[in-house]
Parts: sequence; C-alpha cells; structure tokens
Amino acid sequence: MKLTVLVDNNTIIDRYFLAEPALSFYIEDCGKKILFDAGYSDVFIKNAEKLNIDLCNLDFVILSHGHSDHTRGLEYLIDIYKKKKHSKPALIAHPRIFHKKEFKGENIGIKTKSGVLKKYFNISLSASPVKLTKNLNFLGEIPRTNSFETSSIGGDALTDDTALVYQTQKGLTIITGCSHSGICNISEHAKKLFKNKKIDKIIGGLHLLAPRDNLLAKTVNYLVKQKLTKLYPCHCVDLKSKVALTKKIITEEIGSGSILKF
Repeated sequence: MKLTVLVDNNTIIDRYFLAEPALSFYIEDCGKKILFDAGYSDVFIKNAEKLNIDLCNLDFVILSHGHSDHTRGLEYLIDIYKKKKHSKPALIAHPRIFHKKEFKGENIGIKTKSGVLKKYFNISLSASPVKLTKNLNFLGEIPRTNSFETSSIGGDALTDDTALVYQTQKGLTIITGCSHSGICNISEHAKKLFKNKKIDKIIGGLHLLAPRDNLLAKTVNYLVKQKLTKLYPCHCVDLKSKVALTKKIITEEIGSGSILKF
C-alpha cells in the first residue's frame, strides 16, 4: 500500500506543498485508487496535480466523518468532474454522514447535498465494515467501549466517525481522519475484527486538541502497550500531545506531500 498525504495542517520544509487545517489522503493498493477525505478546499487537488495524481480515475472515495474540514473539498472535485471525463467512484461513509453538525451555531457538516453527490459517486452508506481491497478495510461504526474515550469526545457523539485498517504480516495499520470516536476505541475495534492482531502503525488525526490530562495520559499509555512500530500523528493533534507521544513512542513528522509505503 502506498499512502500520499494530499492535505494536512502541516507542511514539510523544502517540499513546497500547500496546507490547511484539514485532511486528505490518497491511497493506492492492489490496483485500486482511493481518496480518503477531501479536505476543506481545493488544496488537495492542487497538491495532487503537483504530485501527478489523477483524481479523475478513483475507485473509492471514503469519508471518515461528516465535518467540513474532511468533506468540503468534494465541491471542488465535482467542479473538475463537470469538465473532465472521470470514473464514478463508490463513495463509502457511515449512514449518519449527512446528519446536521453545528459548532457555536455554525454549520460544520458536509455541505454538498446527497442528491448532487449521487450524480458523480455511487453512494454506499454502511455502519458495518466494508472490504476495499484484499488487505484494506473500512471499519464502519466504532463502538465506544473504554471509560476515558466517551461518546462526548470532541464535543458531540459523532457516531459517523470511522477509520480504515490495513492488514500486514507485522500487524494492523490504522488510518484515521479525526478519531472523534477515540483512537483507542478504533484500535480495539480493529483488533476484534481481525482476530486481535497487534496494532503496528497509526497514521492520521487523533483528536488530541487541548485534551484533558487524564485522557492524554491514558491514550499514551494505551498506545505504548500496543508496541507500535511507528506513529504518524497529524491534523488534529496539538503540540502538547505530540510531545507526550514522542517521549514514549517512535513518532514521525508528516505533512502535505509526505509519501508512506507499507
């Protein structure tokens, strides 16, 4: 599997890609081309063009959840599809992806109507896991099972929050958008689905933004116990959390334009 970071909050020195407070990954595996989240604007498209990535030939578009910093970029992708010949990829998300989401009275949910999306994507909403390739899976709804990552993490229940998992001989690689459901909950769900294989790597947003001390400590302790080979925190992870994680876990810096191979 090859994963390219199309959008992150961070940029890497001497790479000269654009960034924004959002997330988008481009994944290639077993001949399939997958867009995981679409950022907030057309930044992911501009970075894809610089990387010679053709977004008109996708097999899947996967949405981690319905917040605008992960979905608003679909408007700009549709603008391209209106002008160019393109595939009609499957759009896979949780059934609650279109439910209203607000923050301080502002709509922060997905802006593009389902009727518009249906013209350009084959929409498939599932709370159950979905197999994308031989080793890559959409996790579906994440059970909130531990005592410290509650349903209110991130300020709302956000039951549409989900992730991807990639199986390797070394263990599982978790690919997240924001981890509103909790990275530990996500990891436990993946281990149950795939016969308790160990978590090898994690890449994505961990929703550790000014976290409670108790939440941060228990999250770090849980991840330490997993004996991760590497952790790639991005998007919604603040400096305090990155420092705490880096003290205990081998942590790599990534940003727009980063390319990882598994």
